[in-house]
Amino acid sequence: MKKRMRNNLLLVLALLISCNLQAQKPIKLAVAGMTHGHISFILGRPGKGDFELVGICDPNQELAQKLASQFKVKPALIYADLDKMLDDTKPDAVVAFGSVFDHLAVVEACAPRGIDVMVEKPLAVNMEHAKRMEELAGKYKIHLLTDYETSWYPTTAKSMEMVGEGKVTGPIRKVVIHDGHQGPKEIGCDPVFLEWLTNPVLNGGGALVDFGCYGANIMTALTKGEKPVSVTAVTRQFKPDVYPNVDDEATIIVSYPESQCIIQASWNWPFNRKDMEIYGVSGYIKTSNNQDMSVRTQGMKGEEALIVTDGDVAVYEDPFVYFADVIQEKIKPEDFGLYSLKNNIQVVEILDAARESAKTGETVYLKR
Repeated sequence: MKKRMRNNLLLVLALLISCNLQAQKPIKLAVAGMTHGHISFILGRPGKGDFELVGICDPNQELAQKLASQFKVKPALIYADLDKMLDDTKPDAVVAFGSVFDHLAVVEACAPRGIDVMVEKPLAVNMEHAKRMEELAGKYKIHLLTDYETSWYPTTAKSMEMVGEGKVTGPIRKVVIHDGHQGPKEIGCDPVFLEWLTNPVLNGGGALVDFGCYGANIMTALTKGEKPVSVTAVTRQFKPDVYPNVDDEATIIVSYPESQCIIQASWNWPFNRKDMEIYGVSGYIKTSNNQDMSVRTQGMKGEEALIVTDGDVAVYEDPFVYFADVIQEKIKPEDFGLYSLKNNIQVVEILDAARESAKTGETVYLKR
């Protein structure tokens, strides 16, 4: 009897060890597209044991070879054809670092193979692409996430927390979001990246898409997916000699039944900025960057400055750790959370309406 119990305990222990080893097994990751300037986020990422890079792919083999050499990626992992890479390496997950237009092709290749995907912002160039991607993700039951830099910010997470608690702002009335920089050419973006970033087909637009998506993403999360009533937008070309084919300045007003969001997206700021102001009936929140913010509520004579870190609020400062935890079902994305598919479908709908409004000079009313 004792011997049987001992054997049973050893069996249970062996199973627990086996399960633990399987849980710690790295996720097989492949990279689809290498022309995005943020490619260093994954190729230059320090090894954490959560992912195993099994392949990188881009039709531009000169670029692929160059980046592989720069980031010390084994030449054997380089592919020119996406389907061949997926069939040869059989990854669990793919991250897309090509043009926004190419996001659809990545999902079309990955979804039927049951491969989870994370794309760089925004999700898609238009609603036609976005709906097709949503359809594929649902049919084949894959995770399809969208990565934004501001999703990593402790100040973004803290703002969401404060709004959710209602202690600072109360009901939201106005949100003003500023995103952008001096311009992609001015800040030194690689020519390969610049080529599609300033192409109205491959990027879907200029500053309106490149930085307007941040505000649409955050407001959709703040309102938990509330449907906008209308979108009004004005775009400008202050630098037609530099950006002849796309806008370099956009102001987007997104109206809701009880609130309004003003998104200022620009390739003309005198410096980089990603900040926002959230105004409610009882106070406001202002963020300056990823860690600095201030709040003011009724009864206060001035603002209270805060410095927020990941120790003060629950936030993933590494998007790939978030991706891994979603894949391994350690967490489940909220329906309209910053990375979620539902959120980012609505982001594309807002951007589509903004383009239409800027083109026609009319307010676009969304179907409810």
